[in-house]
Amino acid sequence: MPKAIRIHETGGPEVLRWEDSPECEPQAGEVRLRQTAVGLNFIDTYHRSGLYPLESLPSGVGMEGAGVVEAVGLEVSHLQAGDRVAYAGGPIGSYAETRIMPADRLVQLPKEIDDQQGAALMLKGLTTHYLLRLCYPVKQGETILIHAAAGGVGLLACQWAKHLGATVIGTVGTAAKAELAAAHGCDHPILYQDENWVKRVRELTAGEGVPVVYDSVGRDTFEGSLDCLKPRGLMVTFGQSSGSVPPLAVHELTAHGSLFLTRPTLATYTATREDLIANAEELFDVVSKGAVKIEINQTYPLQEAAQAHRDLEARKTTGATVLLP
Repeated sequence: MPKAIRIHETGGPEVLRWEDSPECEPQAGEVRLRQTAVGLNFIDTYHRSGLYPLESLPSGVGMEGAGVVEAVGLEVSHLQAGDRVAYAGGPIGSYAETRIMPADRLVQLPKEIDDQQGAALMLKGLTTHYLLRLCYPVKQGETILIHAAAGGVGLLACQWAKHLGATVIGTVGTAAKAELAAAHGCDHPILYQDENWVKRVRELTAGEGVPVVYDSVGRDTFEGSLDCLKPRGLMVTFGQSSGSVPPLAVHELTAHGSLFLTRPTLATYTATREDLIANAEELFDVVSKGAVKIEINQTYPLQEAAQAHRDLEARKTTGATVLLP
């Protein structure tokens, strides 16, 4: 019988259980996948801990994966058994050997991208796409700030922004991560725990600040990020690895220079199949051309997902991590 990781209560990594998962047949509009790789993302820890409440318990965990179509339900015409596919977003439950998925949330992987890359690419890559291409379309010659520049999204964003012609400032936690970010297009890595990173950003921009900040860290970097923006700049907060951002008085945006603030989600930017396909095609194009490289720096057996969560939350991982069924 296939296995899957499930939780019966929220809490630490220890609540992740390796359990039997009965194999089901796909209904109309669905397919059954044999998963070959599963992506690890920080949002998985939010679901596990209860920070982002799940609809009900027990529940699966995980939002990203790749695999091979095993069976196709009625009314599915764009996929067939044997197709290599990948996905990101709901329904939650990617930590599984096999699973049922809505066919319209799957995209076929091009031959240039293998299954592990596909599993590591979809959520972080599509997130990077909406950040750099849709939330704030980065332009050639601009200087931007990316927090957690050596993380999964950070390494992709540094490469893609550099491909677009931007100068990239990135914050990181260690000297090793600074070297890693620099090797992936970050022009000015800053050790945010060792120096005044707000002052450094101002120095690097001749006092002007940046037009956009991409921030997945949250509580520890939010207020300083506002100080890094030039007037009418955009603060993009898309994660909270250090904790939730405190409540903000709206007039603070005025005080910092008529700033804009957004809290985007991948679900919104890929809500329709048309958006999903268009965004994925642009993502696959820059990856296939080599402008953005997907580097899997850690792999774990799927049944050891708890250890993967511990390492992720302890900031021991860099780039992409993949769980192998």
